[in-house]
Amino acid sequence: MRAFREAVEAGDLDAVEALLADDVVFTSPVVFKPYPGKAITAAILRGASRVFEDFRYVRELTGPDGRDHALVFTARVDGRELTGCDFIHLDENGRIDELTVMVRPLSGAQALAAAMGAQFDRIAAEAQAS
Repeated sequence: MRAFREAVEAGDLDAVEALLADDVVFTSPVVFKPYPGKAITAAILRGASRVFEDFRYVRELTGPDGRDHALVFTARVDGRELTGCDFIHLDENGRIDELTVMVRPLSGAQALAAAMGAQFDRIAAEAQAS
C-alpha cells in the first residue's frame, strides 16, 4: 500500500482521502463501534495526524492477493510512546474499504483516546463539512 504510506508520511491528507472508498469502515483502537463512511474516516485520520508526534512507519506486510496490508508504526501521543498497526483492505477497485488501527501499550492507547476525544468536536465538524 505504497500510495497510502507515502501520503501519510508526507502529511498529504487529501491524497489519503482520495484512496478511501466511499463505503470505507474505520475501526478505532479505542472506540468499540466502527465508523462507516469516507467523510468521518478522513476526518478521524486528520485528527490523528494532529495528535501523533514523530509518527513513522517501520514495517509493511502484504497479503498474497495484494488486497490486505499491515503497516506497523511508532509514534508518541502526549509524551507516551506507542507502537501500532494499520490493517488495510482494498476493494476490487483498489480503494481502501476497511481500515483498522490497533495500538499498544495500554498507556499509549489511553493517551490516544484522551487526545482524540479532545479533538472529536472538530473531527465531527470536519466530517459534516465534507
